[in-house]
Amino acid sequence: MSNKVELIRRIEELKREKGVVILAHYYTRPEVQQVADFLGDSLALSVKARDIEAKTILFAGVHFMGETAKVLSPEKQVLIPVAEATCSLAESCPVEEFAAFKAQHPEALVVSYVNTTVGIKALTDICCTSSNALQVVESVPVEQPIIFGPDKNLGSYIRKITGRENMILWNGACHVHEKFSKEGVVALKAQHPEAKVVVHPECRGEVADLADYCGSTAGILSYCGASDCDTFIVVTEPGILAEMERMYPQKKFIPAPSIEGKSCNECEYMKMITLENIISCLENESPEIELDEEIRKKASKSIEAMVKIG
Repeated sequence: MSNKVELIRRIEELKREKGVVILAHYYTRPEVQQVADFLGDSLALSVKARDIEAKTILFAGVHFMGETAKVLSPEKQVLIPVAEATCSLAESCPVEEFAAFKAQHPEALVVSYVNTTVGIKALTDICCTSSNALQVVESVPVEQPIIFGPDKNLGSYIRKITGRENMILWNGACHVHEKFSKEGVVALKAQHPEAKVVVHPECRGEVADLADYCGSTAGILSYCGASDCDTFIVVTEPGILAEMERMYPQKKFIPAPSIEGKSCNECEYMKMITLENIISCLENESPEIELDEEIRKKASKSIEAMVKIG
């Protein structure tokens, strides 16, 4: 079954037959986004999974995203198309090593980015997202030391804004955002001086410093819609361009290059998800996310702590 129309038809048929809702992240392939019932960033989709009535969720995203959905919806069946679709940022923070790091700083409160495994969330006091990391950190008394992990670039960005020198950063990073080229963005800006530069805060500081707007995927989408500008240099995973072009067809979006000279910088793990393996996942109801209940409950507390902040 190779015809795209036929693949999509089969997915829609299986969704109806099995009562499955598909959630897809902005960084997946455009055709995967096309079959999604809901499209968004990782935490927003996990909250959506919790709030919808469907008993089975297929999360078209990387492994930690399926875990987060299961943390918030333990009674639901959560499927992922590719069990091996991991996340370089989440994998940069092994549980045992982070636990030892935490033990070295017993006085510190742990704030962890939602882009982490369930094991890290279970070691965390408060989770955060790229859109609310500043709010979460500012909710903590200034005298309270903070361990911020796993993304050193997001942590550095927040530390710079807040002046919180007592933020202790874990040395982790996203292989996609880490590789955006400052020189490449500068060159694109020279070619398109009218363009606004939009950057995800997982990028290195020297790249974030070039931004007209630095924020989450959802924040970038909102900024591009509200701006009078009609040309944007986009410094995040280029999967988001499909949604940008769908939402704002009158505007132009230019993907930023990587330090390796690539014209854009894709997440290899997100691109592992295809229409074919979505069909296989729906047909076999596998791979399925299963979590240790004690770990799940601990992880849930760190997410709930974030939600209470608002």
